[in-house]
Amino acid sequence: MLSSSSRLTEPPTSMSASTNSREFSSLSPDVSNVRWFVCFLLFLATTINYMDRSVFSLIEPQLHLPFMDWIPGIEAKFQVQYHLNYSHIIEAFQIAYGVGFLFAGRIIDKLGTKTGYACAILIWACASISHSLVTSVIGFIIARIFLGLGESGNFPAAIKATTEWFPTEERAKAVGIFNSGSNASFFIAPILIAAVTARWGWHAAFITTGSMGLIWCVIWMLFPYNRLRRTAATTQRELAPVMPGGPSYAVLLRNRGFYAFSIAKGLTDPIWWFYLFYLPMFLHDNYNLDLNHAKYPLIVIYSVSSVGSIAGGWLSGYRMSRGHSVNSGRKFAMLICALSVVPILAVPHMGAIFPHNPWPAIALFSLAAAAHQGWSANLFSTPTDMFPSTAISTVVGIGGAAGAAGGAAFTWLVGHYFSLHPMVIFTLAAFAYVISLAIFQILVPRLGATHNRDLPLSAA
Repeated sequence: MLSSSSRLTEPPTSMSASTNSREFSSLSPDVSNVRWFVCFLLFLATTINYMDRSVFSLIEPQLHLPFMDWIPGIEAKFQVQYHLNYSHIIEAFQIAYGVGFLFAGRIIDKLGTKTGYACAILIWACASISHSLVTSVIGFIIARIFLGLGESGNFPAAIKATTEWFPTEERAKAVGIFNSGSNASFFIAPILIAAVTARWGWHAAFITTGSMGLIWCVIWMLFPYNRLRRTAATTQRELAPVMPGGPSYAVLLRNRGFYAFSIAKGLTDPIWWFYLFYLPMFLHDNYNLDLNHAKYPLIVIYSVSSVGSIAGGWLSGYRMSRGHSVNSGRKFAMLICALSVVPILAVPHMGAIFPHNPWPAIALFSLAAAAHQGWSANLFSTPTDMFPSTAISTVVGIGGAAGAAGGAAFTWLVGHYFSLHPMVIFTLAAFAYVISLAIFQILVPRLGATHNRDLPLSAA
């Protein structure tokens, strides 16, 4: 077995059939299909991740408690201190989640995917369970901070796992599949949390989702991840010189690919959060749909977005399998997704054209949400085309922090302009992806290593 250093220095002409035959190519992935079981585990982890963060909002009516400064006998709209406390608790999670991205990726790169992912989900699972012990606002804030720090490790670890298990042309599809877990949580969590809360109270809701994380962690640690995963293929060895000696912030800050990914995350992640936070409000304010009636349009939107997540990832891989380069496959899929978001511009006019029919607007939201998820599946895969696996989590983590910062800035804009000038917000949402792709193209004219396909040494 060749050492890591000998692989990096070995010239192509010395590649022979004596090299480890367990190395995989993008054309001949692991025939055991174990990689899809790994993808399933990543899907479950992402679903649990989003369920844990959504519990707090789902049980909000159960939090009308004295220690939250809820005053009995006063209408909800006049519970000023309660609403301030509630918002502070949410803000604590958002800040911790964004800050956690700055460190989570680097830690996972140092610990390795198996150990790093296990640590992340162990932290957020325990943090979720700890909510059940809280008896003060400060207690909730502390629990949400640890939840945010732990959850920030999910995407850096999951993207790194796809790099280690999937060849280039399958990565975006794998990302699309596991990322659809964020949508699956919106179907599972309301039903599960409502049933558990009705029978055992709000404390049990946090214990339930937190316990799911602990069970996942046990399965993950029992799975022989490092023994079964594929070894580095040609593309990863060619990318190794990009980060000599492992991930380094000094090297990253001189790399255009790092800025291309971070800027794209910073410009497009906020649009997804806008859909998540403001869709129910939009449907209520424009079509008088309360939550009970809005749930059906929301189910449609998130169902379509799940399809977009998988289809967007599949599209780039399909194009590569037809002989196109990594650069062409990835950017073609991103372009299709970026253009598919543009029709969201028409949403502010739907109320005038169809004043009593919300479904045309819902159709545009569905298309935009699906396009975003397809975009994300490919964007999340671009670090694997530009950096060696030893730096993937670091890059994804910092990109996630950029997305969180962009989300905070866009939320401020939405708060100031959405009600009076919705066209401003929808214009930004419509063209954020096209602008991001243009910037990406300028910074990274060509994605991928010298060889566009992951040929094993024995096939070179």
